[in-house]
Formats: sequence, structure tokens, C-alpha cells
Amino acid sequence: MTKDNFIMLPTVDFCFKELMQNAKVRKGFIAALLKVHPEDIRETALLPTLLPKESADDKLGIMDVRILLMDGTQMNLEMQVKYFEYWDERVLFYLSKMFASQIKKGESYDKLQKCIHVSILDFIHFPDDDECYRCIHLCDDKTHRIYSDKMELQILELKKLPPEVKTGEDIIAWMKFFSGKKREEFERMAKTNEYLDEAYQTLLNLSADEQKRLEYEAREKALKDYNTQISSAEKRGRKAGEEIGQKIGLKMGEQMGEQRARQVFKLYMQGKKPEEIAALCNLTIDKVNEILK
Repeated sequence: MTKDNFIMLPTVDFCFKELMQNAKVRKGFIAALLKVHPEDIRETALLPTLLPKESADDKLGIMDVRILLMDGTQMNLEMQVKYFEYWDERVLFYLSKMFASQIKKGESYDKLQKCIHVSILDFIHFPDDDECYRCIHLCDDKTHRIYSDKMELQILELKKLPPEVKTGEDIIAWMKFFSGKKREEFERMAKTNEYLDEAYQTLLNLSADEQKRLEYEAREKALKDYNTQISSAEKRGRKAGEEIGQKIGLKMGEQMGEQRARQVFKLYMQGKKPEEIAALCNLTIDKVNEILK
């Protein structure tokens, strides 16, 4: 990508957050997630991304984009580029924390509104199927009826996107936009509807803003440095594991040798001939004679 053709990539969380600052972009994407017409969403408001802690040692929850809808529904949208080993546990933690943080001590449970966690993943999380977008609810194991819709997970796997976007698949169109790597790809998606066009124009403005670009590049560098450190740690871990494995193998070999030697001597003291010992211990005659010497 040349300097003049530079454009930010939405898969970098800084860029994604900046896109969601635009109310029209936010409305278009949320409408696609909720499967409603954008005009049915009257208003969205950005909430603080720091969730409250109940105690000093409580784990702090930090979200990318947290949104409040007019009907009280809360959503948090998170862009994740690299595989995260405990992603499921992390998502459940954030969703539960968001749900529980709606009421204070002594308040009634009827104040609890629907909470939705949206994971936009630039890696494959479910390798056993080709579904790129899924909604997950609490449901009855036998009847498969939804137990409650108050807690919902939406997972978007960008690496599983189909080649073409079909009419009416608004969420797939947004996923195509988010996974774009070149200006031409964003421009092509922008022609499909006014909300994606707004996202593209916002992307162009962000990319032309020198200060935003510096922040973006700093974040991109931080992500690359982190990934390099993780990769380096994994290599060191593998090397250390191999060395430990070799030492354990040698130690086990020595122990097995000692056990075999004791077995040979025991049979010899019982009056067994070297040929008999070799057959019983699955050794060669030469090895038996070497041990006996």
C-alpha cells in the first residue's frame, strides 16, 4: 500500500472504534445485526466502555464499543484479529458483567434489559462448519425453545465469508466491508447502500487525518509487537518443552535400563542361561552378556 493510497483497515480495533463514533454508520451496522430497517432505530448512544467494579480486586471489564438503544437494550461490539485461547470464557464474562451492572444493590430484577455481545473475529473460531454469522441464546436442551432472550451472543467470522453477497444479506455486506484490505474493495461495498457509503467516507476522512493516522499506526504497531512477543514466547516454550522432553526421555531410558539390568541379574541368579534370559527379556545374547559383565 503506497503512502498516497493509504487507508485504515477496520480490523484494527482503533479504526473500528472510530467508525462506530459516526451515528449513521452505527445505526446501519446495528440494524443489520438486529435484522431491522435502519429507520426503525431511532437513536443509539455510546456508553462508557469501562464496566464498574464491585470490589478493589474484581477483574476489570473493558469493551471496544458499548451502545445503548432507545428500548434499553445494551450492546457491546468487539473487533478481535488474533486467536484468543479463552475467547468463549472472556465473552461470557463481559456479557454477564454488562447484564449484572444494570442494577444496583436493592433494585428490582425487572429493570434488567436485553444485553448483546457482538464478536467480530478475523480468525476461525468454529472450524467444523462454514457458518460465518451466528446468534446464540440460552435455550432448552430438549425442546430447543429459547429460555430467555435477555442475553445474546452474535459471532461474525470474517475468514468464512462467502464469495458473493446475496440480496437482503445486510450483515454479510458489513462483514465484507470490515474485512476489506484495499481502497477498491471499500469503494465497491460503498455502492451497495447509503450506510456503507457513509462508512467508506468516514474511513477516507480518518485516513486523511494526520493525528488519527498516527494513533492508528501506533495501535497497529502495538498489535504487531504483541503478536511478535506471543509468537516468540510460543517458540521459546516449544524449545523448552523439547529440551525437557529430551531430559525426561533420557531419564526414563536410564530407569528402564536399570530395571532391565536388575531383571537380567535376577534371572541369572535363578539359574537361567543367557539364551533363556535373552528370550524372556526380549534382548540379544550380546546385550545379556554385556549386562552380566
